[in-house]
Amino acid sequence: MSSEVDGKLQQGTRTYHDPLHGGITLRQDDPTEALLIELIDTPEFQRLRRIRQLGPASLTFHGAEASRFTHSIGVMQVARRAFDALARSYAELLPHRTTVLCAAMLHDIGHGPFSHTCEDIFGGHHEDWTARILLESEPINRLLRQVDADLPEMIIATYRKQHSLPLVSQLISSQLDCDRLDYLMRDTYFTGTSYGNLNLDRILTALRYDPWRREVVVAAKGQGAIEHYLIVRSLMYGQVYNHPKNIAAAWGLNQTFRRAKELYQAGKLTTDSIMTAWFSGDSASLPLEHYLAADDNVFNYHLQCWQHIGQCHSDALLADLSQRYVNRHLFKAIALPDQPDFPQDALLAKVHELLRQRDLSPEHYAGLEVAFSRGYKPYKEGIRVQTATGTREIGEVSPLIRALVQTHQTHWLIYPRLIEDEVQKLVSDHASP
Repeated sequence: MSSEVDGKLQQGTRTYHDPLHGGITLRQDDPTEALLIELIDTPEFQRLRRIRQLGPASLTFHGAEASRFTHSIGVMQVARRAFDALARSYAELLPHRTTVLCAAMLHDIGHGPFSHTCEDIFGGHHEDWTARILLESEPINRLLRQVDADLPEMIIATYRKQHSLPLVSQLISSQLDCDRLDYLMRDTYFTGTSYGNLNLDRILTALRYDPWRREVVVAAKGQGAIEHYLIVRSLMYGQVYNHPKNIAAAWGLNQTFRRAKELYQAGKLTTDSIMTAWFSGDSASLPLEHYLAADDNVFNYHLQCWQHIGQCHSDALLADLSQRYVNRHLFKAIALPDQPDFPQDALLAKVHELLRQRDLSPEHYAGLEVAFSRGYKPYKEGIRVQTATGTREIGEVSPLIRALVQTHQTHWLIYPRLIEDEVQKLVSDHASP
């Protein structure tokens, strides 16, 4: 029996003590839960301890240091509660329990360093890496196939919304899924904000199974809790995920690795085998071992080294960009006016000229970024609510939700603090009266 330093392993159980969900206990005498314990103990899953859930957001919200590991355990717990409650009324769902719980817990195993920011820097998608890990990682693949020869493929089908039972994919990836429920609660807790205080118990008790559509629906009495959940999600995008300091920190991090890659490819930067692999070609085609060898600790180590001109490089630009991130000397981000004819490119050109006058690299010190606040999708992926006349999409019965359908985007100008006064004036001058 393996040991677990985070929790309590006693009498054939493993308990993880979570700040949101309390004690999450897995039982060795339950075949699915025994599999989950073995999956948790693999190096691939333990790596998630070293990847922060919110990437560089801790530079904005200093408590935002939770890991993808804690989130993944939390999603599994939410999925277990939701699925087991439904299966008590519909025993025909039980054969899908292993797929649901494994898919819930492994859904983020493909994340790279700095979470979503890694995708912005190097390209690729963590979902693709998750599929590769399920198929190519010897310990993960072996454990899954020992239970069911087709289990890796069934989990991948779940992520791609292709599972034969729609309910399975809904619980993992939909407008109302266990991933979103956990991350809204968890991100609220660790950022110290109050937007995401969901009533999880109320939401879960409102979930129903529609045997005709073979999908999850919401009881009429739970409509208010779902409205609150969707409003919370909208607020979190506007106030936390797209906070201007988050936008600026991620953009600056992107420029730092962009400059390091430029130097490496020009033969002006020496680095180790891990960073060499990431800089040498398309990150989406990295060998799995090189992808899994990278985490926040590895990338932060390189940022620490690049602060200093010395043995690995002699580039003042890389040193400055690195120390800005390491020491939180962040760029500024200003939201541009939401006007269809606002001359963004002309404004950026003038900002670049200001930087040239100060002998700073324009492309590395100023740029434009677009941030999206994702709206509710009412059609193909909509949430259905039980009514007296049958199930209906929630936007049809809720004026509140109809207001959340549109995806909003904000255009940001990123620039260094030393030209703040000039930039503020330029933006004001370019705005329509």
